[in-house]
Amino acid sequence: MSTICAISTPYGAGGIAVIRVSGEQAIEIVDRIFVGRKQLAEAAPNTVHFGRIQRADEVLDEVLCSVFKAPHSFTGEDTIEIACHGSLFIQQELLRWLIDAGCKAAEPGEFTRRAFLNGKMDLTQAEAVADLIAAQSKAEKDLALSQLRGAVSNELGVLRDRLLHFTSLIELELDFADHEELEFADRSELNALAHEIESKLAALLNSFRTGNAIRHGIPVAIIGAPNVGKSTLLNALLGEQRAIVSDIQGTTRDTIEDTLILDGILFRLIDTAGLRETNDTIENMGIERSRQAAEKAQIIIYLSDNGQWTLDIGHSGTIINVLNKADLGVTGEGLRISAKNNDIEPLKQELVRVAKQSMQTSAVMLSNARHYEAISRAHEAIERVQQGLKDGLSGELLSLDLQDCLSALGEVTGQITNQEVLANIFSKFCIGK
Repeated sequence: MSTICAISTPYGAGGIAVIRVSGEQAIEIVDRIFVGRKQLAEAAPNTVHFGRIQRADEVLDEVLCSVFKAPHSFTGEDTIEIACHGSLFIQQELLRWLIDAGCKAAEPGEFTRRAFLNGKMDLTQAEAVADLIAAQSKAEKDLALSQLRGAVSNELGVLRDRLLHFTSLIELELDFADHEELEFADRSELNALAHEIESKLAALLNSFRTGNAIRHGIPVAIIGAPNVGKSTLLNALLGEQRAIVSDIQGTTRDTIEDTLILDGILFRLIDTAGLRETNDTIENMGIERSRQAAEKAQIIIYLSDNGQWTLDIGHSGTIINVLNKADLGVTGEGLRISAKNNDIEPLKQELVRVAKQSMQTSAVMLSNARHYEAISRAHEAIERVQQGLKDGLSGELLSLDLQDCLSALGEVTGQITNQEVLANIFSKFCIGK
């Protein structure tokens, strides 16, 4: 592979910038433009060296070079990280000098792709690197870090290894097809394993809704009759005048979305049109969108100003009954707030409590649609294995479904993949990572 280089810090001027160089000739190439007390080729691994970036008599900058030698680096290759001053001119010139010295400009995600190809991480961990960089909240960061540390990989790896053992035994039976009395794979043990795997895959699939919500924001729909204070509540939660507030019924005619972080958790708030019977065609369209938002939301804030909870809301998640306008002395059951006076702390605390409760439902969580699709196929395959065992199918037919399950699990971690999938995944990374 060629030796690649890229700026690994965000674009723009700053105190310092870091340029990463990785590949078989990384140390040799940097040595061509680095002048220090000694050559980097003579440096011990995991050490930092002060010196100058210089060609002939021209000095570009004073830098610190960190030396990492294969296989003990992020990419698994020889790697140099050059910390220079953060001038845009210096950054671009240093890149140009490295390319002149023999480097190739890195493509998006190429460093992480090399880490995957060199066995430093599997595909779920590589994807978690991008998620960690893009994390907008503590919950999203924690989820990405858990996956980077191998939470999903380890769970699937154990299942795959155990399944592979039985698949090998069935394949062995097929090699002795002339001896029908031989049975290397105990069918009762295989059935027990298939049941265990089906349960664990089902749990992973069920965790996707929560994991995906953490990644993109937990959807929270504010639902209620007209003029109960939905838009006022949205503005109070966001701390800005995001939605128009009026005493006129039907002011909100479409859903309005914005995000809010509470206690490190990202919420995606959806203000909706008031639910009521009306002949206004446009308002009815908004009301229909309100019902759709309610169906998709993980949490509903059902707002009332009279303690009446009579709206028919189709929803499978958590509904928080909230009694607004408490400052006016309204009575009734529900969480009491005053959105107009910004007295909404009890609601914020309840949102955090409900969100954290949903996050505790699974030790390992899916948040990636690619993983969900592959595990769905693995789950379907293991269900066919269970049915095949129940129907007394031959080892040859069982083997086909077992192979389908193994293949789908292998796609998640990257044990089975293709260049098109890899190109699609790593093209979404930033350059320098």
